[in-house]
Amino acid sequence: MLFRQLFDPETSTYTYLLADEDTHEAILIDPVLEQLERDIALIGELGLTLTSALDTHVHADHVTATGALRARLGARSVVSERAGVGCADVLVKAGDVVRFGRHGVEVRETPGHTPGCLTFVTLDHAMAFTGDALLIRGCGRTDFQQGSAATLYRSIHDAIFTLPASTLVYPGHDYRGRTVTTVDEERRCNPRLGGNKSPEEFVAIMSNLNLADPKQIDRAVPRNQQCGFETIAPSPAVRPPNEAWAPIELSPAGIPEITTTWLEAHLGDVTVVDVREPDELHGALRMLDEAAAIPLAQIPGPLADIPRDRPLVIVCRSGGRSGKAALQLVALGFTRVASMRGGMTAWHTGARAS
Repeated sequence: MLFRQLFDPETSTYTYLLADEDTHEAILIDPVLEQLERDIALIGELGLTLTSALDTHVHADHVTATGALRARLGARSVVSERAGVGCADVLVKAGDVVRFGRHGVEVRETPGHTPGCLTFVTLDHAMAFTGDALLIRGCGRTDFQQGSAATLYRSIHDAIFTLPASTLVYPGHDYRGRTVTTVDEERRCNPRLGGNKSPEEFVAIMSNLNLADPKQIDRAVPRNQQCGFETIAPSPAVRPPNEAWAPIELSPAGIPEITTTWLEAHLGDVTVVDVREPDELHGALRMLDEAAAIPLAQIPGPLADIPRDRPLVIVCRSGGRSGKAALQLVALGFTRVASMRGGMTAWHTGARAS
């Protein structure tokens, strides 16, 4: 497998290029918009075809190049379904695999820095790309973007520290010139997490960091919710014109949303469509009895022939795929459509929001 580690000195961000040397298919992890031309040039020089551009999370310190790479090279943009990025081509969850030729990276969910943080692990467990969840002798902060120190502690111990001791850990950033570490090193030497520190000790450490906000946060977060493009308020042609049918709120990505509380009170007044895959519709996050099952890939499918003003609420696991479906339906002329914020995870955990 071909591997390159690239660096953006302005934000100390690492970007990773992985490719199959036989098929020449490649993926790029955490691309930076300001380094777009560098990365495209390298891909061309090596004779590669970029099939996917992956973000480990919605970054607050730089603007992603995933959208630009899709526009320039046709690469699919990939992000967590928990990230709330309706513009992405592929929304992934734990256990999914993003393939390139004979190779692939497994998706491990590592929330805590943000709710949608992912770690990508090569299928042989030789390398883990941890984004901002686990850094070299550190970890991502947990004091903004719905961060949680307790959640991050569990994520790192359950999804990263359970990898082989020799697994190479490639972080999203480093500010001291370090390029790589290992699972064993971080278990032993990480001052925040290593040496068998307890969850309580970790939470106390994270509560007293007192860090300044990232310099680009006001620019980066809104743009990264739009795959790196400028945030543009939905035009009158796109914004649902009949918002009075429900208390619609638009997410930063322009997705019309309603709450679980509202849907619970109005189940008899709307059509509910669950866009998850068939194997996700049972168990702890089972689908609603009132819902119709139409996987995201089939949208609009049977909905294409129904009246455009019929009230529709789209649901999925946590709101990512349903947001994408809602935007597709709005673009097709549906005027009363919304995604349920938080998805069936919020519904079944009782996380009702009014």
